[in-house]
Amino acid sequence: MNLIINFTPTGMIPTKEMTPHVPISINEIIEDVHEAIELGITMVHLHARNEISGKPDFKKELYGKLIEGIRKYSKELIICVSLSGRGIKESEHRASPLQLEGDLKPDMGSLTLSSLNFNKTESVNSPDMIQLLAQEMKNKGILPELEAFDSGMINYAKYLEKKGLLEAPHYFNLLLGNVACAQADLLHAGLMIRDLPENSYWSLAGIGDTQLFMNSLAIAANGGVRVGLEDNIYFDKHRKKLAKNIDLLKRIHVLASANERVIMAPSELRDKLHLHAGLGQYGRSNE
Repeated sequence: MNLIINFTPTGMIPTKEMTPHVPISINEIIEDVHEAIELGITMVHLHARNEISGKPDFKKELYGKLIEGIRKYSKELIICVSLSGRGIKESEHRASPLQLEGDLKPDMGSLTLSSLNFNKTESVNSPDMIQLLAQEMKNKGILPELEAFDSGMINYAKYLEKKGLLEAPHYFNLLLGNVACAQADLLHAGLMIRDLPENSYWSLAGIGDTQLFMNSLAIAANGGVRVGLEDNIYFDKHRKKLAKNIDLLKRIHVLASANERVIMAPSELRDKLHLHAGLGQYGRSNE
């Protein structure tokens, strides 16, 4: 199968104090995505930042500006908006980006499938919140980007499928290497891939210095990759060189070429996930 590249340029944690290369402003994020499109990616996972403070922000207006700017460069790129529970509690706030419509409508929204702890913060995702967001995406015709940090979260996705809140085909980000979750090794990755529901497409992500290993494993194992400064701000595991997004993406292209993996075009993944073709129609198709 061709290689899915899910580009994660910003996230909620990196700041300009941590690395000058992380895109924070609307224009910076759009420019990094534009550069990535020219190189070759399949989809982008967006986090919006407040235009004054630079802190994570849920407002649909900010996501609308990001989506508008990106679609000036590519009307086919698959766009996913973050609905993260890290520091954002109210359901109407977390669901705010899902209210965008027309040319600004996102194709996908992230759905973390349980609560979890990071090194210094928590991501709270109660059963009621997860189901509310899943139902809202179903109502809006937006496909969940399913985020699983361990096998239990995959099992919860199967539970949501039985309840009719999720429908195949599915797309999963399997995120390994977080201190309180599945670790970035062959056994954990293999078990999670094995446990996926039928008709699922997946990408591997590695947190911090495990990103390269998980990306390399995914490329060799015929899966997809999630890559970008959201998960890892360094180019090397010894943390001596700060990375730029384009550097991380170019390395993925080198690995893909060595493994004879062709980068999947957005149009191909749109077809596989039953998404509209883009070009003015976005989100999930009823066909």
